[in-house]
Amino acid sequence: MSPIRRLAFVVNTEKPGAAQLARELIAIARTVGVRRIKSRPAHKLPRGYFKGSDAGCIIGGDGTLLGAVTEAATAGVPLIGVNQGSLGYLTSFSPEEARACFGEVLLGQYRVAPRTLLECRTAPRRRDLALNDVLIKAEVNSQLVRLEVRADGELVTDYLCDGLVLSTPTGSTAYNLSAGGPILHPAAGVIAMTPICPHTLSNRTIVFNDGVKLSIRNCSPDSRLLVALDGQRNRSVVHGSSVEVTIAKRHLGLVQRRDYRHFSVMRAKLKWSGGLTDKK
Repeated sequence: MSPIRRLAFVVNTEKPGAAQLARELIAIARTVGVRRIKSRPAHKLPRGYFKGSDAGCIIGGDGTLLGAVTEAATAGVPLIGVNQGSLGYLTSFSPEEARACFGEVLLGQYRVAPRTLLECRTAPRRRDLALNDVLIKAEVNSQLVRLEVRADGELVTDYLCDGLVLSTPTGSTAYNLSAGGPILHPAAGVIAMTPICPHTLSNRTIVFNDGVKLSIRNCSPDSRLLVALDGQRNRSVVHGSSVEVTIAKRHLGLVQRRDYRHFSVMRAKLKWSGGLTDKK
């Protein structure tokens, strides 16, 4: 891969040790010839922050990386995620790994994994991107909602439930998994739609192809919908209005080490037991 010469840092300074780690990685970047470096706290990135950069380096947890998705995807800039949070499923470099191999990564020893994004339309001119999921539920907590779902104009069904989770393969191990949905390989390029606590017990996850256009209509009188994108941004939708979800034309690139192994990471993060070969 091409060396990274222009680097934009996003640092969650509320995470203990994140600011110090950023200083260390910036120093490493300078020693390997990165010409242009900028850094800012994670709170509300300005529009166009990643423009002109070769990559972004996110220091924080998965939530910090999710907050940078729209800007990075719009600029076509891949993200290096360094975990200074808890789980760190998306921020694939630990602080120790980052200190040890950051220079090599910047010199081109990495690969970029393209990740599917969802595009969500909640109004004629309101379109948002999500890396993990789109949550659709009643604006008032603990309130049931009736949702009509259509796929490419064809009625799928009406759901009476607590809400729906529409997930990418990347997000399939997040809210989707907690709601009983399946784990999807990140290269699958599909949408998983999982109902939350449906009243009809046969309502289960449906996996749609990459070209589908999903339309979810609020059929609950006198109620508004809350539409949450990656748990970061919330939108409101009134009764009778629809939410449209498709796979976005843009992708987000995640920078990984060349020896990155997806199922090895899954075993570690989800605390699965290893196979016999791992125990020898």
